[in-house]
Amino acid sequence: MRTYDAVIIGAGHNGLAAAVHLAAKGWSVAVVEAKDAPGGAVKTAELTLPGFRHDLAAMNLSMFAGSAFFATYKQDLIEAGLGLVPAPHCFSSVFPDGTSLGVSTDLEKTVAEIHALSPADADAWRAMLQRFGVDAPHIFGLLGSPMPSVAALKVLWKAWRANGTEWLYRTIRLLMATPRGFLDAHFENDRLKAMMAAWGLHLDFAPDVAGGALFPYLESMANQAFGMVIGQGGADTIIKAMTTALEQKGGTLMLGAPVASVEMEGGRATGVLLADGCRITAKKAVIANINPTLLFGKLVPTAPERADFERKAAAFRPGPGAMMIHLAMDSLPDWTAGSALKDFAYVHIAPDMQMMSRVYAEAMGGLLPAEPALVVGQPTAIDPSRAPEGKHVLWVQVRVLPGEIRGDALGTISATDWDAAKEAYADRVLAIIERYAPGLATKILARRVYSPLDLERENANLIGGDSLSGSHHLDQNFLFRPIAGYSRYKTPVGSLYMCGASTWPGAGTGAGSGFLLAKMLAG
Repeated sequence: MRTYDAVIIGAGHNGLAAAVHLAAKGWSVAVVEAKDAPGGAVKTAELTLPGFRHDLAAMNLSMFAGSAFFATYKQDLIEAGLGLVPAPHCFSSVFPDGTSLGVSTDLEKTVAEIHALSPADADAWRAMLQRFGVDAPHIFGLLGSPMPSVAALKVLWKAWRANGTEWLYRTIRLLMATPRGFLDAHFENDRLKAMMAAWGLHLDFAPDVAGGALFPYLESMANQAFGMVIGQGGADTIIKAMTTALEQKGGTLMLGAPVASVEMEGGRATGVLLADGCRITAKKAVIANINPTLLFGKLVPTAPERADFERKAAAFRPGPGAMMIHLAMDSLPDWTAGSALKDFAYVHIAPDMQMMSRVYAEAMGGLLPAEPALVVGQPTAIDPSRAPEGKHVLWVQVRVLPGEIRGDALGTISATDWDAAKEAYADRVLAIIERYAPGLATKILARRVYSPLDLERENANLIGGDSLSGSHHLDQNFLFRPIAGYSRYKTPVGSLYMCGASTWPGAGTGAGSGFLLAKMLAG
């Protein structure tokens, strides 16, 4: 039996962030990970052919680059090998008539494209960017504070002192608004609105879902102001740097070490029992970087006094599923909208809000969408080191799919299990991209498809292929993430804490929950 101050279950980036900070504060820390490699949803591997490095799930590291954790440990991480690559051409949307609209860090270039559609919207974009400069410190301050907390109240107080009551009202409206309502209130051109609304589907916000306006606003404006960031050589650069930093601070990382149960004594967590029978004792804290339905459904023994909490944990709702298609490419797609699109990190294929609403309705009804929303990542356009010279990889994320298939909206795929349906559905996806980039099929050297079921097999937190580890709708966000009354990472079990995408501030690569929890525990 080994003893540490803290045992952390799960070596995703939030668990590693907590471990690094606790170790830096003098705690003895062990991170136990069921898989043979750390990273959770942030992994990079040669999934298709030798020399072609694919980000398995997460690709965009902008949230990490802007995080409080990175600001605190920047020098340690850089010395540990962290490499980040800026993407000045951030994201674009393509449309069926062969045109596109994109956002680059060159404001005048972006505004010129918008002006060609609507001079009024070009002015409105500039005004929104200026307003973002006022909003950002306060909104990001709120997203970076425990919920609820004195720190969050201080952020609101400072915002009120600086901007007045009207700013508070406007921000509350933003937090509650639907993407369509917010965008209709600020812009007139449907293509501009569709370009921004596509970000809502990166979470689980269709155009008419309340609470979905914030992400399109923040992503659009942050990309305009700061650009996008990806990892040099792969998104796993942050994982490699964090694990190195942890080891340098005396922490322990145990891979291939699935946890069988959380050990309990006198109503508090005292450590973990591994599947191989090894016991690890935790003197101060057991931190679970896992979905609450797994923690309280499998690892923590049930107890009558926790019945209400356990019922709510079991009801924690996943968002819609996702599919990943990884392509080794002879060259980048020849986009009908023009060769300039080859420079963009992301190309969204979600041309209008009607289509986005339809996709969401079909998926939530258990149907394979007739025409899914696609995010086509082109990482080798920014970081050529991920493929052999002259070659490329494509990262295709299919947003908003059913975790369990009840049917096909087109009626052409009869299979109702993902193992049987995934290749046929991947063919449908690639045919859609082909319409916007003719000749794509002739450029593909190899492909690897991960269905929602495959993603859950790879990472048990991604229930039903939900890359968010829990819906971000208003009833599961802010004070309600993951469960009302438990948004500050504690559980009803003494010394047992939760972190990860299932907890506030939610999904993404910002390491927010792990770092916030570690600061609450160790200062």
